[in-house]
Amino acid sequence: MRGLNKVMVIGNCGSDPELRQTQNGTAVANFSVAVNETWTDKAGQKQEKTEWFRVIAWQRLAEICGEYVKKGGALFIEGKLQTRE
Repeated sequence: MRGLNKVMVIGNCGSDPELRQTQNGTAVANFSVAVNETWTDKAGQKQEKTEWFRVIAWQRLAEICGEYVKKGGALFIEGKLQTRE
């Protein structure tokens, strides 16, 4: 059986994208996305938690992110999850 690595994140951009190019000229954009979760606990108190995601876009998508993605803007991100050591 084959696996599936697919992630969808809906949130707000936490920082303007940092756009750079690799040594061979490939565009790379880095930015963060905040996802807020709210719930009411057993005591009736409203709780809130923010989860942060680091997003990396490559090639033409990175250039598009550099043009249109701005801090505070709403985003829908779809991609794969990759951890770093």
